[in-house]
Amino acid sequence: MNSLTLRVGLIAALVVAVFAGLTALALERAFRDSATQAVMQRLQGQLYLLMGAVEVDADGDVRLPERLPEARLNLPDSGLYARITGGDGDVLWRSPSSLGEAADTAGEAPFMARMTVTWETGEGNVPLTFTVAEDRTALEAQLRSYRRSLWGWLAALAVLLLAAQSLALYLGLKPLRRVARELRAMERGEQSRLAGGYPLELRALTDNLNALIHAERARQARYRDGLADLAHSLKTPLAVLRGTLGTAGEAAGRQALEQLERMDRIIAYQLQRAGTAGRSPLAAPQAVAPVVRRLADSLAKVYAGRGVECTLEVPEAVRFRGSEGDLMELLGNLMDNAWKFCRRRVRVRAREGDDGGLEVRVEDDGPGIDPAQVPAILARGGRLDEGVPGQGIGMAVVSEIVQAYGGRLQLDRSPEWGGAAWVLRLPG
Repeated sequence: MNSLTLRVGLIAALVVAVFAGLTALALERAFRDSATQAVMQRLQGQLYLLMGAVEVDADGDVRLPERLPEARLNLPDSGLYARITGGDGDVLWRSPSSLGEAADTAGEAPFMARMTVTWETGEGNVPLTFTVAEDRTALEAQLRSYRRSLWGWLAALAVLLLAAQSLALYLGLKPLRRVARELRAMERGEQSRLAGGYPLELRALTDNLNALIHAERARQARYRDGLADLAHSLKTPLAVLRGTLGTAGEAAGRQALEQLERMDRIIAYQLQRAGTAGRSPLAAPQAVAPVVRRLADSLAKVYAGRGVECTLEVPEAVRFRGSEGDLMELLGNLMDNAWKFCRRRVRVRAREGDDGGLEVRVEDDGPGIDPAQVPAILARGGRLDEGVPGQGIGMAVVSEIVQAYGGRLQLDRSPEWGGAAWVLRLPG
């Protein structure tokens, strides 16, 4: 029931079903009452016809013609019965339609018209009671036929109504589906904002989304520009101080230089940490393969004297949903460490994860890393080998970025080479 279309469709179907059922019951009840009233009126008319056809002699004997005014009275078991009784209740005449019945069928029929009159003869007055009755057979057959026709037409109308409601629902929710398509296009990097032309009910939503996206991108740009300006402003005075202290006394200069190096590491770490964009559902996906190739080419030049053999297994279709700067920091630090500590070989693999995310594996043929030392490596300023150049903040930055994206960083051992294998998993 998370689908708005399904929810509205089920409610509409329930309303149509209830409406059709109640309408059918109301129409059937009205038809039954109308048919019953028509039967009673018809019996009343047949009662008058019977009274007009009867003849009573002076002895009170009742005579009727062989061909009665109502043909059904002449047919046995036709469902229509008539009788005439005297003042003492004796049956003076019964219609041929009731012949052969074991009981007084006219007395059991549900529809009955009766009238008692005083018939004047030459010898006096004769009390007569005329009764015309009809069973439910004809009425039930008529009701069954009407019910079949009624439910058939109501079912057809219900289907047509549901089809019309489905069409109205499809057209009514079309702008929402358009918003969803455009958001997915923004996630794929195919467009930068929601297009216009939305209905009044959605215009406020789309305009606010566009304003939010624009403000967020402008804020990130200002944030990164400010960080770059801060880095430039701080590094220049630090470089001047470092050069000045180099000419001071050896002990004092060494101590001051150590503190400056420490300040430089802290500033670099905090700037890189603050510059992490983090995961954004509207961020355009970045191709991973070009970034890996650029980093590999740069590291090959930096460590040209080591003759590192690098193998890249990164499909072109693999994407990273986030900032390209964050991707450069992640892969740059992992690959730089692999180049530093390998003996000769480095391999970088990347693939799309099971949840549509990114999985990167960077391994080397170096001595490997003890899992117990991982917390120290990921700590700011943590370094296992002081003889290797670096500030000790690279893996700490990697850890911060991975946490910002809700991912996971894991240390394994290369099954082929025995060296370290960093596995980076970021959600889709």
